[in-house]
Amino acid sequence: MLLIRCPYCGERPEVEFHCGGEAHIARPDTPAEMTDADWASFLYYRTNPKGLHAERWVHNHGCGRWFNALRDTVTDAFVQTYEMGAPRPDAGNASSTATKAA
Repeated sequence: MLLIRCPYCGERPEVEFHCGGEAHIARPDTPAEMTDADWASFLYYRTNPKGLHAERWVHNHGCGRWFNALRDTVTDAFVQTYEMGAPRPDAGNASSTATKAA
């Protein structure tokens, strides 16, 4: 079983969490002034890298709080989790703190 480290509650089974998509995406300052194509791009187009990816997660069957995670999309390993509002950690300095197989 995959364990995910909630920055607020500690390690919990993956079934307690839900992914909320890519992290660190800023909402446009003036969305009403955007073209339809630009608005559609903001709403629907996200990066899909092979390797480390910053994502938003919610601990919906626990504390109910949102947090960010660096996850390797190749291995599905969580490299690091961190609180919302915190800057994305440098991938080179991130330690593997969130994934263990049982």
